[in-house]
Amino acid sequence: MSYLRAFWNSPFTFWFILALPGLLIIGELLREVDKLEHLLHPTGEFAARFLIISLMITPLMFLTNGQRWVRWLMARRRYIGVAAACYTALHIAIYLLDKGSLGPILEDLVKIGIWTGWLASLIFIPLTVTSNDWSIARLGSNWKGLQKLAYAAALLVFTHWVLVDFKFGPALVHFTPLLLLQIYRYVHVSNKRKERKLTAHA
Repeated sequence: MSYLRAFWNSPFTFWFILALPGLLIIGELLREVDKLEHLLHPTGEFAARFLIISLMITPLMFLTNGQRWVRWLMARRRYIGVAAACYTALHIAIYLLDKGSLGPILEDLVKIGIWTGWLASLIFIPLTVTSNDWSIARLGSNWKGLQKLAYAAALLVFTHWVLVDFKFGPALVHFTPLLLLQIYRYVHVSNKRKERKLTAHA
């Protein structure tokens, strides 16, 4: 049992689970070099899903009072965020290969759905580069402030999804749990602050 627990808790096992959809997509990419557009959706969706999951973990900690499975995810939240960035990079690579040349890419930049995607991708860069212990130690309290850019990235990803796919439903299904949990988090934190103020004045 201890070996099974060690295997399950290994970061390599977790990275393999995160990478598995990407490996399957890359395999399909290598088989169908001339037909790439249908691979844009799965890579973009996995990028969005992992971003959403990473942002859901903190409010889930409040909601579940820090249950074990949520703490397990919390310990691996940075991995999930990096996975979101990796799937974003794969999404971009497939998009560029599908367009084939600079002209069509530049033509797309005038579309809101496209440049919101590019902007979200740019936000992922500093978030990913600083997702390590060394950066956390160097940045100190500024690290958390930088990581809050992930919420801006989430809003941009949602806009990109809706405007490019022209389907509000799937995007809403993915992002609604995150929105509800963030509302709960805000209410929870606000109530705790009010309780502390009342206690201080009592």
